[in-house]
Amino acid sequence: MTTAQQGRLAGRRIAILATDGVEEVELVEPRKAVEHEGATVELLSLKNGEIQAMKQDVNNADRYAVDRTVADAAVSDFDGLLLPGGTTNPDQLRQDPDAVAFVREFVEADKPVGVICHGPWTLVEAGVVNGRTLTSYPSVRTDIRNAGGTVVDKEVVIDRNLVSSRNPDDLPAFCAAVVDVIAEAGPSRA
Repeated sequence: MTTAQQGRLAGRRIAILATDGVEEVELVEPRKAVEHEGATVELLSLKNGEIQAMKQDVNNADRYAVDRTVADAAVSDFDGLLLPGGTTNPDQLRQDPDAVAFVREFVEADKPVGVICHGPWTLVEAGVVNGRTLTSYPSVRTDIRNAGGTVVDKEVVIDRNLVSSRNPDDLPAFCAAVVDVIAEAGPSRA
């Protein structure tokens, strides 16, 4: 057996929801972390084809193949969800009814959700931060507070099924916490 086959997340399916403008390192590093622990990952987006990732929000990085659209995905297919940041990525996601509904259903199902940097914008739009404690990139914090959430300035915050971090510097702690929370939650698919 390979390490991935016997990892802590063996047999788990993780969705990453992202679109053009996603911060590349926030897409790639969490994906590597869960795959290293045996999870199968699908990249969901607003359209088929590829998405354009960015470095530091303004420089083109690589393009990534989309596995399926969020409109064609079901929450019941997945054991965890990752919401990377970048400013334009979550801004586009929060304007898409299918993406917002998917995120809302995921959180309401108490399945693990990892969100970093500007990613909480989609959580705010989904109406799922009221009464929750999160961290985020500084420019998103007022939106979280206005939606009824509590914001703390820590490298990683775990509030039940939500794992949040502030920026790419927090990725080591974020990735470790995401793996832990998904592993502790166990498989959730029917």
